[in-house]
Parts: sequence; structure tokens; C-alpha cells
Amino acid sequence: MNEYVKKFGLINTIEGYSYILLVFIAMPMKYFLEIPLAVKIAGMIHGVLFIIFCLLLVKAWQESNWSFKENIVFFIASLIPFGTFFTKSKIKTYE
Repeated sequence: MNEYVKKFGLINTIEGYSYILLVFIAMPMKYFLEIPLAVKIAGMIHGVLFIIFCLLLVKAWQESNWSFKENIVFFIASLIPFGTFFTKSKIKTYE
């Protein structure tokens, strides 16, 4: 069983949701409702999750047989809102 691939799949989803919350909820709260604390909190949580995402991406890549190109695709997808959700099925094939 690919332990790190499973953990990566989970953090991929959690990090994706945190990014959506940051971009579509916290940022509008900051700029339209003048509540900058929303971005500070959501940004910190997302930042920690993104670091964990990157660490698990490397560990899962080492453990699995996916290519460097797929590794880059997983990383780039994490930079696009909703991008990580398009990679979920591909990650499942390595579990």
C-alpha cells in the first residue's frame, strides 16, 4: 500500500478546499467587507497546508511510479483554483 500517496491524495483535497475558501470567501471579505483578519487566518491555514502538500508530493513521488511530468502537473494544478480536484482520479490510480 502506498502510504504517502494516500496521504497526498487527502492533503490534495484539503488544500484545494482551503485555496477556494481563501480566494472566494476570505479575499472578498477583506476587500468588500473590510475584514482583513479573514485573509490572515485563511492565508495562514492555507500556507501550512500548502507546505504539507509540497512535502507529501515529494514523498509520494518517491514512493510511487509516477513520472516527473506528472509531478509537475500535480504541483501546477495546486496553483489553480479547483485544479487539485481534477487530479484526484489520477492520484487514485497510484493508491
